[in-house]
Amino acid sequence: MTAGAEEVWFFDKEAGHLVRPYAITNGRTGPVRDGFALITLVVTADPRTDTTRLPPEPAAIIDLCRERPLAVAEIAAGLDLPVSVVKVLLDDLSQARLILTRSPVQLAEAPDVALIQAVIEGVRRL
Repeated sequence: MTAGAEEVWFFDKEAGHLVRPYAITNGRTGPVRDGFALITLVVTADPRTDTTRLPPEPAAIIDLCRERPLAVAEIAAGLDLPVSVVKVLLDDLSQARLILTRSPVQLAEAPDVALIQAVIEGVRRL
């Protein structure tokens, strides 16, 4: 390259991200709190949150979740990042109180198969 010439970078979308996932998460491989299912809903805590000082990926999550809640899987797809990376980023944002989450409702226990069978048989008799 000659002196004074500008360096030009060309990006290929098919090549993937320029930054490795472990760099985005600062080397962490999992969230501190393990409460993020694929269907956990995420929304920005305050829609007026300023993202100019955040790294690009957390800022993108905040921006995606401003208007309506999104599932963890939707966020990962929207950012084209592995779910494991998104979970670490969500954990950081949650600890910073920049997002709110709602986990899926867990049933206390699975319904009794005999009860389900009795209901089916009762419906058939109608």
